[in-house]
Amino acid sequence: MIESYRALREHAAIGAVAPRAPLGVGGRDRASFLHGLLTNDVQALTAGRGCYAAWLTPQGRMITDLHVFEDGEMILLDVPAQLAAATMQRLDQFLFSEDVQVTDLSATLAPVWIHGPAAAATVERVLRGAAGLASWPAYQHAPMHLDETAATVARVDQLGVPGFCIYVESARAGDLHGALEAAGAVAADPAAVEAARVEAGYPVFGVDMTDDTIPLEAGIEDRAISFTKGCYVGQEVIIRVLHRGHGRVARKLVGLRIGDGDTPSRGSKILAAGREVGAVTSAAHSPRLGSIAMGYVHRDFTEPGTHVEIEGPAGRIAAAVSRFPLA
Repeated sequence: MIESYRALREHAAIGAVAPRAPLGVGGRDRASFLHGLLTNDVQALTAGRGCYAAWLTPQGRMITDLHVFEDGEMILLDVPAQLAAATMQRLDQFLFSEDVQVTDLSATLAPVWIHGPAAAATVERVLRGAAGLASWPAYQHAPMHLDETAATVARVDQLGVPGFCIYVESARAGDLHGALEAAGAVAADPAAVEAARVEAGYPVFGVDMTDDTIPLEAGIEDRAISFTKGCYVGQEVIIRVLHRGHGRVARKLVGLRIGDGDTPSRGSKILAAGREVGAVTSAAHSPRLGSIAMGYVHRDFTEPGTHVEIEGPAGRIAAAVSRFPLA
């Protein structure tokens, strides 16, 4: 775990933050169709560009999060693997006369994720056509090749270091993984990935965000929501909170520094001022920071430095609220 953590922070490590799956959206109307559903400006994307987005209910609650990649002929949606079938079915239900086709690509394409300061250089040693990846902005992507096999590389930073997702034919995913290791990357221990994720404050849908979450509560609005685009499902709720409520929501996702205390479990109660004020969503042991966590707390207790307690099996654990990234 320590070797993996060091590779993540200093070199390059292979490992997914959470299982994801690809859906393909083709057809002449694909961008306008998704633009009316998702929170970000899909219609502004040009070939080789992408964005992060959420899909909301009319009540402003999250259905899923998505990485959106436009390649000029198709939009690839990268979604939580456990929601791929339901997301595809829901997209189909919104189709009327639009020229749009939705395809499940999970049987033919597999994502391989690599993170770290040397991730770009490692990918460049393995894939033909890879150059200048370190200077790419978030969500830039391009086609490349593993030998003669087509692959697509996208810049997606998740762990506080440069990160890339490489989509390749499922049958070649093992070969790509081995080639990246041969080029110097380390196969990351999942515990190291989780520690780096909690440090960075990167929320995962299904863990730190659910169908009860408003994006503003999770703090993803800066990268997931366009405030200049036209209407999308759930927009009225978001605008109401921002303009009438001045952005105040009932709870916020925060970091929690525990240090030498035990690492709490997901769902552990967070207490302050003699009452329950929230719950832990993710926790990990960081080789650099000790025990850390992230969780939702009532808006009155979000100020960095606020002292709270986390309920554990052996008693209450002292913790302090912290901004992300944890340091």
